[in-house]
Amino acid sequence: MRRGRNGSGIVGWIIVVLVLSAVGFMGFSPLFERDEPKVTLSQDGYWNFRDPIHVNVEDASGLKSFKVTIATPHEEWVVAEENMKSSEIKKVFDILPPKGVRRVEATSIVLKIEATDNSLWGLFMGNTYKEEITLVIDQRRPVLAIIANSYKIQKGGSAIVIFKAEDPHMQSLKIETSFGKTFVAQPFMKEGYYASLVAWPVQEQTFSATVIARDRAGNETKSAIPLRLKDHVYRVSNIELSDAFLDGKIAELANEYEQTAGVDDRLEQFRIINEKVRADNEKIIHGITSKVSTNMILDFTPEPFYPLVNGQKVADFGDHRIYSYKGKENVSQAYHMGLDLASVAMGSITSSNGGKVVFSQPNGIYGNLPIIDHGFGLYTLYGHCSEVHVQEGDVAALGQAIAKTGLSGYAMGDHLHFGILVQGIEVRPEEWMDTKWIYDNITSVIESAKLIINQR
Repeated sequence: MRRGRNGSGIVGWIIVVLVLSAVGFMGFSPLFERDEPKVTLSQDGYWNFRDPIHVNVEDASGLKSFKVTIATPHEEWVVAEENMKSSEIKKVFDILPPKGVRRVEATSIVLKIEATDNSLWGLFMGNTYKEEITLVIDQRRPVLAIIANSYKIQKGGSAIVIFKAEDPHMQSLKIETSFGKTFVAQPFMKEGYYASLVAWPVQEQTFSATVIARDRAGNETKSAIPLRLKDHVYRVSNIELSDAFLDGKIAELANEYEQTAGVDDRLEQFRIINEKVRADNEKIIHGITSKVSTNMILDFTPEPFYPLVNGQKVADFGDHRIYSYKGKENVSQAYHMGLDLASVAMGSITSSNGGKVVFSQPNGIYGNLPIIDHGFGLYTLYGHCSEVHVQEGDVAALGQAIAKTGLSGYAMGDHLHFGILVQGIEVRPEEWMDTKWIYDNITSVIESAKLIINQR
C-alpha cells in the first residue's frame, strides 16, 4: 500500500511539473505570443473615396488572414480579403472604392478591418485585431486662386505671390519650386488669403513655383505662379592664390577652426575653410532665416536697405569664384552670397528697417554676425563686424546703429558683407536697395491685392 501511494505521488509530481512546463512554454514561447496584429492606415478621419488608402499589417508570429469591408447605412462591400498561404510577418496593401462605385451619397463610411495572426494562443485560434473606423467622405478639392503676384522674377532675385485658399478640412498649404525648396505662405489680411515671398537661387538655371493646397481627405489643387523669368549673368572670377595669403589669413583661420585641426597642407587648409567651414556656417544661417511666422500679415512696406553711409561696392553678389595656385586649376570654388560694402574703417552699420535680432554671434568665415528678421520671411545679415551693438532678442529700430564694419572672419580688408535672404535663400541685395524695384515688384502687388480682397 505504501509503495502504491509513493508511486502515485511521484506520478502526481510529474504531472504538476509537466503542466507547469507547458504553462511556462505557452507563456514564453513565440508560438504562443498574445499580441494582436498591428494595423496602420495612411488616412486618418477623412477620405476622398478616390485615392488608395495604404494599409500596413504586421505581426511577429506571422499573418493568417485579413479582411476589409466598407459599409454605409444601406450597403456593404468587401474590398480586401486574403487567407495567407505562407506565413508573412508583414503585409502591405491598398484599399480602393468598390469596383464600379465612384461616389457614395453618404457623408461618411465605416471601414471594418479584421486581421488574424498565426499564434497558437486562444486555443490555437490566434490573436485577432478588429476595428471599425469612421471616415468622413470629402470629394471636393480645395478652392485655390492666385489674386496677385510680381510680373517677373530675376535669377538670384525675389518676387511675391498673394492667393486665396479655402477648404473646411485644409491640411497643408505650400509653394513648391522646381529646385526642391518649399516656401511657406502666411495668412494675409483676411481669413482664407495668404501671401509669400519667393526666391530664385543664383545657382539654379531656371525657376518655377506652384501653390499647392491639400485637404485632410487627400484632395489637392495646384496653381502655377505666372512669373516671367529674367536671366541675369553673374560674374565668374578666376583668382590666383598667393603664398602671402595662404601663410597669412588662411594660417590664422586654420588655427581657429576645428575643421582644420591636424591639417598642415596650406592648400587643403584653404579648401576646407572655403568649402567645409563655409558650408557649416551657411547651414546655421539658412536654418535661422528659413523660419516663417504664422501671424497674419496686414501690411508690408519695407524701406530701401542701405546699411552703410557712403558705402562703396567692393565685391558683387553672386560672384562665382574659382581659385587656382601655381598652375593647379580649380583648387576650390565658392559663390559669394552677399554684397561687400566699404567706407571708412569701423564704419557705422544701421538697420534700414525695423526687426528682431535673431542671431548675434561669431560665425566662422562671416566673423561677428548679427542677423535681423524683418518679417514676411525677409532677413538681413551683416558680416565681418568689428563691434556688434545688438543682442539676440533685441528689436532693432529703423535707423538704429547695430554694428561697425571690420575684419573679423574671412575678411582681407575692413568692410561689410551685407546679405539679404528670403526664407533661407540668398537674394540680390540690389533689388531691396532700390525704391522703384520694391514698389514695382512688392508693395504695388500688395496694394492691388488689397483692392481685390476688399471688394469681395
